[in-house]
Amino acid sequence: MIEMPDVVGDVVRSVGLSTAMKAAGVVTGLLPIPQPILLVGPGASSRLGQALAGFGHRRILVVTDPMVAKLGLLKPFTAALKAGGAAFVIFDEVTPDAPIPVIVKGIEVFAKRGCDAVVGFGGGSPMDAAKIIAYAAANGTHPFKLAGYFKGLKTPFPIYAVPTTAGTGSEVTVAAVMSDPEHGKKLVVADTRLVPTMAALDPALMTGLPKEVTAATGMDALTHAVEAFVGKWATETSDRWALAAVGLIYENLRVACASPKNLEARERMALAATYAGLAFTRANVGYVHAIAHQLGGRYHTPHGLANAIVLPHVLGAMAPAIPKRLARLALAAKVGQEGEKPAALAKKFIASVAAMNKAVGIPATLAALKAGDIPELAKAACWEADTNYPVPKYLSPRHVEALLAGLVPSRPGAKRKVARNS
Repeated sequence: MIEMPDVVGDVVRSVGLSTAMKAAGVVTGLLPIPQPILLVGPGASSRLGQALAGFGHRRILVVTDPMVAKLGLLKPFTAALKAGGAAFVIFDEVTPDAPIPVIVKGIEVFAKRGCDAVVGFGGGSPMDAAKIIAYAAANGTHPFKLAGYFKGLKTPFPIYAVPTTAGTGSEVTVAAVMSDPEHGKKLVVADTRLVPTMAALDPALMTGLPKEVTAATGMDALTHAVEAFVGKWATETSDRWALAAVGLIYENLRVACASPKNLEARERMALAATYAGLAFTRANVGYVHAIAHQLGGRYHTPHGLANAIVLPHVLGAMAPAIPKRLARLALAAKVGQEGEKPAALAKKFIASVAAMNKAVGIPATLAALKAGDIPELAKAACWEADTNYPVPKYLSPRHVEALLAGLVPSRPGAKRKVARNS
């Protein structure tokens, strides 16, 4: 048997995947995706509590994490619920990456306490956990069985959201991510019915965030906007959301990192994260997320940090296929001028992403990454991208291996090596 040369094999694979993804894009483009009612500005979380108190829920499960509870960020919201006579119970055990066992415990609390609505209050993990709890409880099933697209027959219990970071956009998206600690993987649950009914963007909740969290979540939002803009499912509407998000992030992320109490910068970053969420909910993401999910599953790397580190490298690999799209991003970011050639603008934008990372303290490499893990990570990332994302250009596992090799921290006197499967 004559083996097909790698280059020819890559072309055949790319054509086949592109055709399948175009067909999926047509179907996805027809799906009606709801948008939540947004309450924006200082005190928005309290206003959401006032609204929910009038909705007549039997009991509301407030899903959050220990730190949010410890910092007292829930108080304005829960005080409004109490003032309105609404019954609620707080589940504050969500840990990073929303592990399935924690979600299962949340489902048990939801049922035991007779809840009929859920509020995700915190970063991406509490909001994602809240979505999956509402979905699994409504369908009477284990969360693992909901991984994938539209796996639940019944509509989730009502979902509301209060983000305390400006990054994930989960307050407006159709997806939720959970982790499977037993197998070291992250799983995506997606359904248009997972979009929260209402969300509060309250910058006052974000002023106490450490710089590293502000930076990583802000770059997470940038990744959402950029991948939505360059992907094959982009629409005029998603482009508007994405470009607006990019402009806001470039104007405000450095400010929010340097002046954490700046409410204006915090509010604009919250809006940017929401706009980016709206963009990728329609247009999807790409290789940055595919790779970041593997790093998160294997090393528990925070998702925003993984996205930030990987983003400029993936854009460099994609650049030959999307110079005009990258040029438009450069103009939105104000790192180039009208009239410059697309290729030149594309280079400026990629360089600006790396510069932004450096300015806000994002490392250039991933300390946890082991060279010996790279082939398996690359294979898994390609599988995720191939089967889920409308990427502008398909990369082979060996291309992703080379990309990941550049993220391994160099050690004095050591050469980087990538172990390859025979």
